[in-house]
Amino acid sequence: MTATSATDTGHDHPIRLTQYAHGGGCACKIPPGELEKVVSGLVPWTSPDLLVGLETGDDAAVVRIDGDRAIVATTDFFTAVVDDAYDFGRIAAANALSDIYAMGATPLIALNLVGWPRDVLPMELLAEVLRGGMDVAREARVHLAGGQSIDDPEPKYGMAITGIADPSRLLRNDAAKAGLPVSLTKPLGIGVLNNRHKSTGEVFAQAIASMVRLNAEASRAALAAGITAATDVTGFGLLGHGFKMARASGVTLVIDHTKVPYLDGAREALRDGYVSGGTRRNLDWVRPDLGADGVDEDELLLLADAQTSGGLLVVGEIPGAPVVGETVAAGEHGIVVR
Repeated sequence: MTATSATDTGHDHPIRLTQYAHGGGCACKIPPGELEKVVSGLVPWTSPDLLVGLETGDDAAVVRIDGDRAIVATTDFFTAVVDDAYDFGRIAAANALSDIYAMGATPLIALNLVGWPRDVLPMELLAEVLRGGMDVAREARVHLAGGQSIDDPEPKYGMAITGIADPSRLLRNDAAKAGLPVSLTKPLGIGVLNNRHKSTGEVFAQAIASMVRLNAEASRAALAAGITAATDVTGFGLLGHGFKMARASGVTLVIDHTKVPYLDGAREALRDGYVSGGTRRNLDWVRPDLGADGVDEDELLLLADAQTSGGLLVVGEIPGAPVVGETVAAGEHGIVVR
C-alpha cells in the first residue's frame, strides 16, 4: 500500500499525510497523568442510571435505559497515522469502534469527526479518508449517519459511536479479580512501526492489517466465556492501560514479558530509535507504580509503546489469544513485569 499518487491529487509529488501531523495516531493523546489532573476537579451531573462514568477511566460511558439495556457511548479521533488516506480512515474507524467492543457492547450508529486543512490538502483525499471509515463501519454493520467537520491546520479523523449492551454483562476495567490469567488479543509494536513509517515512508502491511482488524470477535468471545474485565490497548500502551485496570480493580497485574507477542519488525524499529514521545511519557507515568527488576529499558519501552487500534487486554482466557500474565492480590506495585 502506498500514499495516494500525484495523479490522484494534482500535486507534483505523492502526498504523505503523516507529514502534516505533529505526531501520529494515539501517540498524540494527552499524557494520562496530565489528563487525570485536568478532569479530577470536574463534577458532572449524574444519576444512578450512569453505570460507567469518569471515575475509573474506562473505555466508554454506559447509561442504563431500562432493565436489560444500556447505551454505551464513546468518541475517538486523531492525526494521520499512515500516509495512505483510505487506510487512515479505516484505522481511525476501527480504533473508535474498539472502545465499544472493549465494554462488551454492540455498536449501532457512528458519526464522523473531521478536521481538514481545506486550503492545503485536496478534498479528494478527504473523500478517501471518509471512504475508509465508511467501509469499516459497513464491516461492523454500523449505521454511519453524518457527523461534523471543521477547517483545521492538521488532518484529523475519527468517530463518535453509540452502542448497546446488557448492563449485567459488561466488560469493565474495574471488574478484574485476583488469581486469573490475562490475555492479549493483538500483538504490540504498532507505535514503533508507525513512527518508522512517518520518518522514512516505509509501509508496514502487517501493522495496517492489525490496526484495521476489528475487536468484535474478541469481545464476543470474552462475553461468551463469562469474562467481566477488559480494556483496549491504545495510546497509553499495555503498561498504561494495564495499570489503569489494575488500579481501578484493586489488584496487581503481573506481565510475563517473554509471552507478549510483537509484530514483525517491531524490535528492529525500537533498535533503530523509532520510539515516540508518547511512549516515553507512558513509561514515565507508570514507573512509580511499576515493579520490573531485571527487565531492561528497551523491553519496558515496547510494553509502553503507544498503540493505535490495538487489541483487548482481557482478564481471562479466550480462544486464539496468548496468555501474557495474571492478576494477583494488590501488592506494592500496581503492575509488575517479570
